[in-house]
Amino acid sequence: MNADTDTRLAKKVSAVGFVSNLFLAASKLSVGIIANSQALISDSINSIGDVLSTFVVYLGVRASKKAADADHQFGHERLDSVAAIILSMFFLATAAFIGYEGVAKILAGVSGTLEPPGTLAWVVALIAIALKEFLYWYTMFAAKKLNSTALKAAAWDHQSDVISASGAFVGILGARLFNLPLLDPILSILICGLIVVTAIRIFKEATEQLVDKSCDPETEQAIKDSIVVVEGVKRIDILRTRQFGARIYVDLEISVDNRMSLKNSHFIAEVVHEKIEKEFPLVKHIMIHVNPYSEKE
Repeated sequence: MNADTDTRLAKKVSAVGFVSNLFLAASKLSVGIIANSQALISDSINSIGDVLSTFVVYLGVRASKKAADADHQFGHERLDSVAAIILSMFFLATAAFIGYEGVAKILAGVSGTLEPPGTLAWVVALIAIALKEFLYWYTMFAAKKLNSTALKAAAWDHQSDVISASGAFVGILGARLFNLPLLDPILSILICGLIVVTAIRIFKEATEQLVDKSCDPETEQAIKDSIVVVEGVKRIDILRTRQFGARIYVDLEISVDNRMSLKNSHFIAEVVHEKIEKEFPLVKHIMIHVNPYSEKE
């Protein structure tokens, strides 16, 4: 896929997420107020945050696909990771609000002023569960296709919303069936914790991509296995990898026969270069240094 196609896909996914989250936010908030459900109101605040984060994801993915220029000669891929970090900040702010409101409702329940939620609340919670599950799979498909950390973060958010909406459903149903109004705000506190965990996971992965973290050992071993079978490569002296946003940079030193001409050793390096970029699409660039190898070593 080229940059224009990637941007169109990101725009389509963002548009679907924006409309869906806007619908859910309005539905949850209005029904939560009417039906007196703190868990649903808390979940609506989460959906409002999702509406805002949709813009961040789209802008991040779009910016990361821009071609290299004079000021950014290595490209803009890391902006995708920056968008994911901003997204994690949104999640933490949302969690803080939900936690505060949940504690306030629990205190109100202890004082005897809390009423159980109405019937309509659990119907909206079920709709939210179904819609968010669809959004998770749809967004994760695009995230894997574009290898976007920001879109992956959005997909994880949809998945956490499925769990939080399920928690809201259980809290609402339990409060009505067993006359336990405290169960509703208690579940909203658990939703808060879930959002915090999601935010930390997103922040950790995005940060690792900004600090040149190496690839996983399995990927590095696969790259080595691909190199050693190239005719003329006597040894891999050094292999270093680093993540650049969602892409990979490779620094490589190989040894070839010290009696080989410069032209032939350069040809081997080119073969290795093309092979790695073909077999590992996430690799953006390889820097190869050729060392002389002697049978006496």
